[in-house]
Amino acid sequence: MDAFLSHTTGKNIWQSELIRKYDLAGPRYTSYPTALQFSDKVGFEQWKAAVDNSNAQQTPLSLYFHIPFCDTVCYYCACSKIITANKKIAEPYLHKLMREISLQAHHISPTRSVKQLHWGGGTPTYLNHEEMSAIMSAIKQNFAWLNDDSGEYSIEIHPAGVDTKRISQLRSLGFNRLSMGIQDFDPQVQRAVNRFNSQAEVKRLIQAVRQQGFRSISMDLIYGLPKQSCNSFARTLDCIIELSPDRVSLFNYAHMPHLFKTQKQIDARELPEPQEKLDILKLSIEKLLSAGYVYIGMDHFAKPDDELATAQAAGTLQRNFQGYATHADCDLHGFGLTSISAIGDVLIQNVKQLNEYAEKIDDGVIPHFQGVVLSKDDNIRKAIINNLMCHFQITFKEIETVFNIDFQHYFAKELMLLKEMQNDGLVQLDKHGLYVNTAGRLLIRRICMVFDSYLHSGAHTPTSHTAAKRYSRII
Repeated sequence: MDAFLSHTTGKNIWQSELIRKYDLAGPRYTSYPTALQFSDKVGFEQWKAAVDNSNAQQTPLSLYFHIPFCDTVCYYCACSKIITANKKIAEPYLHKLMREISLQAHHISPTRSVKQLHWGGGTPTYLNHEEMSAIMSAIKQNFAWLNDDSGEYSIEIHPAGVDTKRISQLRSLGFNRLSMGIQDFDPQVQRAVNRFNSQAEVKRLIQAVRQQGFRSISMDLIYGLPKQSCNSFARTLDCIIELSPDRVSLFNYAHMPHLFKTQKQIDARELPEPQEKLDILKLSIEKLLSAGYVYIGMDHFAKPDDELATAQAAGTLQRNFQGYATHADCDLHGFGLTSISAIGDVLIQNVKQLNEYAEKIDDGVIPHFQGVVLSKDDNIRKAIINNLMCHFQITFKEIETVFNIDFQHYFAKELMLLKEMQNDGLVQLDKHGLYVNTAGRLLIRRICMVFDSYLHSGAHTPTSHTAAKRYSRII
């Protein structure tokens, strides 16, 4: 089964009729339950109990740091960010962030190693080298940093704000993986979304990244942006393939200005028509697979020897709030505005407003504001959804052994709902398990939705108007 899951062709994965039928709005499943189930009744007490349990087990750590600042706004952006050209605005936040590091670290065993670290945003490289050095020093003082370069330590950059000297500085700080937001190389598209980086600039950075010994380079692209066409995006894809990053993320632009105000600056009349958008995605999949990339899942592709691909083959791939990740054994601790932590059975999020974040830190309080404690049912469904998202299969016996249930009885309703998908060729069902066919891989979110009890228990059903407004479409 692994070989079947790891290698596919654009022809087999692309089934137009099935895409039209199953392309609904739904969660991306970076967590289960999703953030819609978070409550302000979950706070420090639940977080502390989860941390104490992980300390006893010496669970390794994954640390995420949210740097919310950007010089300019990208009109498509749906991230939590603060747009300002005044770099001094960031100084108070950085002091609070370093204070939060010590507040959380006070409760975490200092012998738990940091296997993963990621800086996201916003634009982390908005900060200057001295500011980044101060944060990194605080991290290394408070946590068990791996000094042998064996950790997976990554940072997101905007190519237009980085030069080759900065690449060298990032490596000296300990980063060994790097993610670039490219989105599109076409000048007309860039003007339409206010995001600029030329192929020549990116090529210089890639050369510097490789010279400095970074172990992985990832590039983000977005399809469905204004002014895009199959022809224009084909040129961008050719450039990306020539640059040869280790990973490529191909995100669907969801135009939701009712949720993200910056998207109101996009002229909806310039967005590609639905069929053109589908054609762009189909072309992208075909080109990337033909170039030798492996389809990891959803919108991620990787070279066969990249750690995402090898983790998938080894059965250790997982999804979390950063997307696909290679260490399933880590607790995730988030720092900064809006960041989310996943510790044992507890998911918990930091506050979203800068002033509230500052007030809580000044009071010596970890700045949580909402979360959820997973029930046994949540954990069962989380395991199923993670297996489907990462490995495209469920072995019933494994779930039964871990959770002491009879799968066929427990999920009788869900298995009945899957019959139509089986008849349509998306999945295979037998007495041993559920296997996602090649044609179902692009629609994996829709398959996972069958096992989401929250979608079927209230207003957020897969076909409801509320869900369509809250979630992006699958394709």
